[in-house]
Amino acid sequence: MKKFFKEFKAFISRGNVLDLAVGVIIGGAFSAIVTALTNQILMPLINWAIGGAGGLENARTILGNPVYLEGTTNIDWASTLYIDWGAFITAIVNFLLIALVLFLIIKIMMSARNVVEKNTKKWPTREEMKTLKAEGVNIKDRKALLTAVAELRERNKPAPAPAKPTQEELLTEILTELKKQNGTKAEKAKTK
Repeated sequence: MKKFFKEFKAFISRGNVLDLAVGVIIGGAFSAIVTALTNQILMPLINWAIGGAGGLENARTILGNPVYLEGTTNIDWASTLYIDWGAFITAIVNFLLIALVLFLIIKIMMSARNVVEKNTKKWPTREEMKTLKAEGVNIKDRKALLTAVAELRERNKPAPAPAKPTQEELLTEILTELKKQNGTKAEKAKTK
């Protein structure tokens, strides 16, 4: 029994299991928020815009003959075959809202991540920190530290590779070399 609980504890304490649990809980709460936004705010606005008394909730198409409740003119929806357009449109609005909010959240997270990555690239590595301390740079002064890091990286930058010759320069060199070789062959032929 102890082994079982030890394995269970190891399983639960894994990072990805906890992340998944948090994601499911937040997803459920988020879904409730979006559903409330749709049903309580957007759908009444849509119903008001289309001008129907029943609105989208009553947007249905009855297939065949409706079944009426006994002794009334009210339709028995449990026994009648119909297409519920209102529920379908509500589901589409919910989906679009969830997609929009997720898009905005991901966009914000990606921009925050880019800011963090940009700032961490400026920050010195351990080796650079050792070098800067040896040079007497005030590590606590952030502005001076970042300036010193930029200067250190500029000093340690490898020398640029020499420029490669262009095609015209290479062809000129080849032509010159061929002329030399032809001139040498012609001189040797004259001396023979």
